[in-house]
Amino acid sequence: MKKYHNICFITIIGIGLSLIVSCNSCRKQKDLVQQEVIEPYVQVSPEFNTDSAYQYIEKQVSFGPRIPNSDAHRACGDYLTTKLTLFGAQVTEQKADIRHYDGSILRMRNIIGSYQPEKAKRILLFAHWDTRPWADRETDLQKQKQPILGADDGASGVGVLLEIARQLQQKPTAVGIDIIFFDLEDSGQPVFDTHIVPGEWWCLGSEYWAKNPHVSEYKASYGILLDMVGAPDASFMKEGYSVQYAANIVEKIWRTAVNLGYGQFFISRNNGYVTDDHLPVNKHHRAPAVDIINIKDNTSTGFPSHWHTHDDNMNIISRGTLKAVGQTVMEVIYSEKGD
Repeated sequence: MKKYHNICFITIIGIGLSLIVSCNSCRKQKDLVQQEVIEPYVQVSPEFNTDSAYQYIEKQVSFGPRIPNSDAHRACGDYLTTKLTLFGAQVTEQKADIRHYDGSILRMRNIIGSYQPEKAKRILLFAHWDTRPWADRETDLQKQKQPILGADDGASGVGVLLEIARQLQQKPTAVGIDIIFFDLEDSGQPVFDTHIVPGEWWCLGSEYWAKNPHVSEYKASYGILLDMVGAPDASFMKEGYSVQYAANIVEKIWRTAVNLGYGQFFISRNNGYVTDDHLPVNKHHRAPAVDIINIKDNTSTGFPSHWHTHDDNMNIISRGTLKAVGQTVMEVIYSEKGD
C-alpha cells in the first residue's frame, strides 16, 4: 500500500507538475498571442474626394486633345493655372520654345504650384498635362495620325494632383509641397515614322525644368510622379528607375498603400524601366523620384491596351483607382514630419 501510495503520490505530483507546466505554457501562449495583436492602421490624411478628381479629369478632356501649340492646349493650361491659384498655391509658369524631332518649334508651358514656399523641407508631386499628338498604337492606320484625348495618359495624374492641391489649401502639411504639371512629355517620335531621328524626344518639359528649376538649386526630399493612374484594372508595379534612384521611397509608398487597403493596385513586384518625367528629375538630382504608373507584364508594349489609342477616354476612368492613388499619396505626404 505504501508503494501504491508512493506511486499515487508521485503520480499526483507528476500530474500536478504537468498541470503547472501546462498552465504556464498556456499562459505564455496567451501572452504571445496578446503580443502579436497588431493595432489597426490609423489614417492621418484627409479623405481624398474622388468625385472632385473625376471632374477635374473630365474638364481637361472637354478641351479636346491638349497638343502643344493648339487652342485646346492653351485653354487647358489657363484652366490649370486658375485652379492652382484658386487652391492657394503660389503659381509659377515656365515657357520656352523647344525644337522637336521634325524641326518644328513647340511652345512649352510648365505649370508649378508651390505650397508653403518658405519651408526648406519639400516634396515634389508631378504629372504631365499634354496629350499624345498621334494614336500611333491604333491598329487602324487611318486613325493613327489622329490625336488622342488622353483621359488616363495625362489627365488622370493631373486630376488627382488638383484634388490634392484643394486639400492642401484646407489642411496644410508639415512640409512644403511643389506640384508641377509638365508639358511635352508625350510628343516622342511616332512609331509610324520610320525615319529615326537621333535624340531624346520624350519628357522635354521635365528635362527643361530639371536643368532650369523654378527655384535656383532646387532640391526636394523626394518626388512622386503620377502617370496613367485612372484605369479600373490598373497595376502599379515597382518601376525600374524608381527602384534604382529611390528604393526607400518606393517601399514607403507601397507599404502605405497596403496599410490603407489598396494592395490590389500597388503590387509588390519589380517591373521594367520606363522613360518618364521622373527620369530627368532623378538624373539631374532634383529629387529621388518614384513613378506610380500603370504597367503590365502581359502585353507586348508593357502598358495597358488603351495606351496611345482612342480608347483612352473617360470610359476607362475609375473612381476606385483614383481613390487608391490619391489617398495613398496624401497619406504619404501628410505623414511627413516638418523641418
